[in-house]
Amino acid sequence: MGELEFVVALRGQRSVASHQYHRGALRVMRPHYLDDSGQVCYVVVNPGGAYLGVDLFLLDIEVQDGADLLLTTQSATKVYRTPGSFAEQRMAVRLGEGARLELMPDQLIAYREASYRQRTSVTLQPTSSLVMAEVVTPGWSPDGAAFRYEEVRLRNEIRVETEAGTELLALDNLLIRPPLTDVTGLGFMEGFSHLGSLVVVDPRVDQGLADELHLLTAEHQALTGLSLTRTVGGTTGLVLRSLSNSTDDLNRLLRSCTDLLRRRWFGQEPLDLRKH
Repeated sequence: MGELEFVVALRGQRSVASHQYHRGALRVMRPHYLDDSGQVCYVVVNPGGAYLGVDLFLLDIEVQDGADLLLTTQSATKVYRTPGSFAEQRMAVRLGEGARLELMPDQLIAYREASYRQRTSVTLQPTSSLVMAEVVTPGWSPDGAAFRYEEVRLRNEIRVETEAGTELLALDNLLIRPPLTDVTGLGFMEGFSHLGSLVVVDPRVDQGLADELHLLTAEHQALTGLSLTRTVGGTTGLVLRSLSNSTDDLNRLLRSCTDLLRRRWFGQEPLDLRKH
C-alpha cells in the first residue's frame, strides 16, 4: 500500500516541488535537472519492490502554471500473484496553463497469476502538454518460458478545462488477458507478447505529426498503429499502440517518438535517464 501527493510549481527559471506527502510504500528521490531547460525530474520509488494482491497505490500529481515535470520510476513495476483479488494503482493528474508533464515509467511486468488495474485521470488546460509512455510485458520463468498473468487493465481518462466547462478529450481503455495455453499464440495481440503505448496531448498535435511518427515507428521491429482524438479547446490527443516480443524494442520505439517531441517542441536533447 502506498500514497503519494506531489505538487510542482515554477520558481524563477526552474520548476520545483512546492508540496510533497508520502505514506506507505511510495516516495520520491531528490530532484534532478538533466539540462538547463528548468524541467525538474523526480523518480518514484517503491521500497517494497512489487505490487501484491489487494495492494492499492494512490498518486496525486499537480503541475502548476508554467511548470515542467519529468516523472519516472526507479525500476520496473512488478506485479506478483494476486490470488482472489488484484493490485491497483490510481493516479490523478492536474496540469495548469502552459504546464508540461512527461510520464516515463519503466516497464510494467506481470507475473504468473497476476491481476492488475491502473486508472489514470488527467485534467489539463488547452495550453498544457502531456506525454505518457507505458510498456507492458509478461514475466519470465528461470527456464525461459513466459508466465501467463491473468489480466492487465489500463484506463486513461483525459479531460480539458475550457470556458464551457470540463470536457472529455479521450477515454482510453485497454484490457489484456493472455490465453491459458500460449501467451504468444495467434489471436492474442497478433501473436506478440509485449505492448507499448504512448499518449500525447498538446495543441501542436495534428495529422502531420501523426504521419511523421508513423514513418518513424516503421524503422523499428514492431507492429504499430496511431490515432488522433477529437479536438477540445484547440488541443488534440494522439494515441500510439505498438506490439513486439521485446521490451527493449518497444522502449527504443517509444523513446524515438518522445525524443522527437522533446527536440522539436522544447529544444531538448534525447532523454537517457540511466545516465543520472
